[in-house]
Amino acid sequence: MLQPYRNEFNLRFTDEGYKALRRDLSRKTGVEIPFRVCETPCFFAREVIDKLAAIGVELTNQLLDSPAYLKVSRDAIPDTYRVSGWSDHPHFMTVDFGFVKKADGSLEPKLVELQAFPSIFGYQSLLSQQYIETFGLSENLEWLLGKRTKASYWRLLGEVILGGHDPENVVLTEVEPDGQKTLPDFKVYEDKLGIATVDITKLRKEGERLFYQKGGRWIPIHRIFNRAIADEMERKGTRLAFDLRDDLDVEWAGHPNWYFQISKLSLPYLNHPSVPKAVFLDEWFAGNSDLPEERERVLLKPLYSFAGKGIKFAPTDAELAAIPVGERRLYLMQERVSFEPVIQTPEGLTQAEVRVLYVWPDGGTMEPTIGLVRLGRGMMMGVDHNRDQGWVGGSAALFPRSLA
Repeated sequence: MLQPYRNEFNLRFTDEGYKALRRDLSRKTGVEIPFRVCETPCFFAREVIDKLAAIGVELTNQLLDSPAYLKVSRDAIPDTYRVSGWSDHPHFMTVDFGFVKKADGSLEPKLVELQAFPSIFGYQSLLSQQYIETFGLSENLEWLLGKRTKASYWRLLGEVILGGHDPENVVLTEVEPDGQKTLPDFKVYEDKLGIATVDITKLRKEGERLFYQKGGRWIPIHRIFNRAIADEMERKGTRLAFDLRDDLDVEWAGHPNWYFQISKLSLPYLNHPSVPKAVFLDEWFAGNSDLPEERERVLLKPLYSFAGKGIKFAPTDAELAAIPVGERRLYLMQERVSFEPVIQTPEGLTQAEVRVLYVWPDGGTMEPTIGLVRLGRGMMMGVDHNRDQGWVGGSAALFPRSLA
């Protein structure tokens, strides 16, 4: 979007440079990147990213400042995933936006979704920096928000993830982490923070404490940076050696309850020009909806799923009726928004979905830290849905360095 950076990159791009980017990322993470990395970063005016970041804070505060919403969202947590030791606020937030064209031809952001769950903070910083280094881009470009440096960015992440504990007593937990596509991200935390990545099913409980095994020793866990997603554990039938509801002597960096509390569940409760209309499926069946009547202008979303799983565009009457009455509160009917292609590539204009990643330290404020971009041309923006195309996939948001 931002010139002259956009045209200059397209003109200077080479396949050899892209291969070097992939090699550099694999070398620095120590693993092959298992998802599609886009050929290009995205160049934005700083005020565009700052505007998105400010909207994300406003939307999150709308929810947290509403006692009625907090009660609804707490009641929505499944009993088996109702973890003790609630935190006052989420430690991590992600807010996704696309761009739509207004009647006057200008662009405005529209919310895709928001989620109180950690995204790929480690890998994303590496990717952003690597675009600049590998392709020899202008030194005037940066990727960290809020006038942060690489050092202060990792101090902030360390403050929230480690919580003042020895890194040996802090673990990143995931289901079968070596098989996850986010493994490169895990490797960055291991390198930068010195923490271990552990399969959550391999933890051991003794009394109220949890332990993990390393080098033949069972090491006590004081804090968990949780990356295990509830819907994946349900889908895989994951069995743990402890009950998440136990009164455990452990801290959470990113308390698991927030995954349910701020999610697609939040959309019907938000009031902002950037938020598309949304209603729970049971209310839609009851006729309590001002959604468009044309079914092709509506989509169906399960509340708790990642990477676009379960989304149906223009759902049919049969598909909607097949959802049991007792489960309809777990789905949204949402106004479908047509996002405008805004990134010019050698293969044509491409849609961009921008995710702003936030960190919220205890005793601090919600801080936008970095932008993640996904480029795509199909109905779905996730990298899994664009793997067989060029100039799509995971990318980064770069913007000119502030002179202030």
